Amino acid sequence: MKSAVVVFPGLNRDRDMIAALTTIGGEPPVVVWHKDTDIPDVDLIVIPGGFSYGDYLRAGAIAARSPIMQAIRGKASRGVHVLGVCNGFQILTEAGLLPGVLMRNASLRFVCREVRLKVENHRTRFTGGYREGQVITTPVAHHDGNYFVDASTLKSLEDNEQIAFTYAEGTNPNGSVADIAGVFNRDKNVLGLMPHPENLIESAHGGLDGRALFSNLLQVA
Repeated sequence: MKSAVVVFPGLNRDRDMIAALTTIGGEPPVVVWHKDTDIPDVDLIVIPGGFSYGDYLRAGAIAARSPIMQAIRGKASRGVHVLGVCNGFQILTEAGLLPGVLMRNASLRFVCREVRLKVENHRTRFTGGYREGQVITTPVAHHDGNYFVDASTLKSLEDNEQIAFTYAEGTNPNGSVADIAGVFNRDKNVLGLMPHPENLIESAHGGLDGRALFSNLLQVA
């Protein structure tokens, strides 16, 4: 399965993501610059974490208007899988590819620690490597991870099984509504999540809980 990683100015997790995809998939992803207007023929597009444009204006707001986003919209509409992690999640919401907004953490502080995540929908390409209701450990590192939608949108997310992960066991680090840590689009081929599964794929990292997301996406046994 071929993958691509999109790089914006200010990101700092692109190398982590490239390493994860290379380690698990067996070949390095294509690296796409934000000013490009086309993406090669790939099966997975990843927008990694960091602080695109220094989070100026709003986290992800400027990056969402970069030339490459039109190509990502087109690929997503044709069924290509798109994953946004942390700042990538913020960019996807700002670009309208996912519902909701990411606001400042309720504590108004940057949070960097491990959290517990519950798998809410395992019937997708992203989450098929986990069991329904499985609780995993994943690190977070963000200042603007407080996910919010209004009540009617929340009900729609619940009814359409668009909630991918929730913070479990009282570990919500940011005040997100309904403890939401990650959401899908309606077609389930776009996923945004605040935690960093790419940082828990090897025993040397302290755990393997993030590995199943990538191995299932990349169709690796």
